[in-house]
Amino acid sequence: MIAIDWIKQSVRDETYRYSRHGDQERQNDNLTLAQVAQALLNGRILEHYKDTGRGVSCLLAGFTDNGIPIHIVCGCMGKTLVIITVYIPTPPKFKNPFERGNS
Repeated sequence: MIAIDWIKQSVRDETYRYSRHGDQERQNDNLTLAQVAQALLNGRILEHYKDTGRGVSCLLAGFTDNGIPIHIVCGCMGKTLVIITVYIPTPPKFKNPFERGNS
């Protein structure tokens, strides 16, 4: 299980990395590296995922300093935090940043 304190410390220490997919999705939503870091630092874990072939991971919800909600799926590669994907949660998949929709 990934701990929120470890995620935040990894961001503060700048010892994390993006997967190729994670960085592409960040760019698709026009999010900066700084905005994602902001969301990681003030976020909370919504869901934990078991190892499905690429290690354990979790879904974190956080906000930029400007209030933009961001979802970040985080995983581990050895002892390094990896950003697997990043997106702005929107309906119908999400009612709000913390609650899934009906689809």
